[in-house]
Amino acid sequence: MLARSFGCARVVFNDALRARQNAYAAGVKISDTAVQKRVVTEAKKTPQRVWLSEVASVVLVQACQDARRAYRNWFDSLSGKRKGRRVGAPRFRSRKDNRQSIRLTRNGFTIRDNRKLHIAKVGELKVAWSRELPSEPSSVTIIKDAAGRYFASFVVETTEEPGPECDAEVGIDLGLTTFAVLSDGKVIESPRFFRRAERTLRKAQQALSRKEKGSKNRAKARIKVARAHARVADARSEWAHTHSTAIIRENQAVYVEDLCVAGLARTRLAKSVHDAGWGMFLRLLEEKAARYGRTFVKVDRWFPSSQLCSVCGVGDGRKPLSVREWTCQGCGVVHDRDVNAARNILAAGRAERRNACGETVSLPA
Repeated sequence: MLARSFGCARVVFNDALRARQNAYAAGVKISDTAVQKRVVTEAKKTPQRVWLSEVASVVLVQACQDARRAYRNWFDSLSGKRKGRRVGAPRFRSRKDNRQSIRLTRNGFTIRDNRKLHIAKVGELKVAWSRELPSEPSSVTIIKDAAGRYFASFVVETTEEPGPECDAEVGIDLGLTTFAVLSDGKVIESPRFFRRAERTLRKAQQALSRKEKGSKNRAKARIKVARAHARVADARSEWAHTHSTAIIRENQAVYVEDLCVAGLARTRLAKSVHDAGWGMFLRLLEEKAARYGRTFVKVDRWFPSSQLCSVCGVGDGRKPLSVREWTCQGCGVVHDRDVNAARNILAAGRAERRNACGETVSLPA
């Protein structure tokens, strides 16, 4: 029934997109209510879509709403109303997609006293709860990933709980050989999850390539490849959560360099950049800082953190990555490249934070 629900939601989503595309091509305006009526209510009465009645109607309605939201996000991105990376036109969903999902609002699911999740027209599902829900959920999304695992993601209302204030502030310099160096001298080694699992991933991919296309053995081999990649992704995510939480808990303000991860991922270091997971780590730091009442500042990516002496501020020019230690020509202090950069990021972040408050503080030239 879950597979059937995934399929029906996918068909309704595609029908809604097609209805909007046809209306745009014909130069006719079509309302959201008209789209929902055409692809859900009227479609159930046709011989081609009569099987839509076999799943919960809330699943179909939410699939139609998802198509509407996809179009709104696209238009808002084109007009500049939606900030961030440009959103492309919505695409049709496929049963071969790595991720299948359905969404249900409050009238489509209940959490029973036996801690099982009841889905309309599906039945009770046994859930391995990762945590207790802080409030009554307003909706739930059932997700099936490429590895064949099922997840239930609830939307709940939470309250901000600022952590206890502390006086510590830290600057962070990210790297590939060493994942992060903090301005207080602490070093976080790079776990290299993908590199360590590369041999296992390669063997699983080779086994998949030898299977006949369309065979059951190939389907089993594909699942093994997906599970191997899922283990790497889960380990990286858990590691990033652990270290980001520790940094936010121990420091009142966190300063980092505004890295262009997308640009670095197009260089010869792409595999190592993706394996490091800088983007996810910075996103978690920013989200947790906002949640726990901490300060999070991104320093300008063009700030020469590796070229300045953190003691006297004298610039010593660009240095190749092979140079890990250098001596300042102004004061004679011997610097570790990464620790010095982290301290410069800390100083620059403090300066930007004070400027935002109206104080006259400028960065060193």
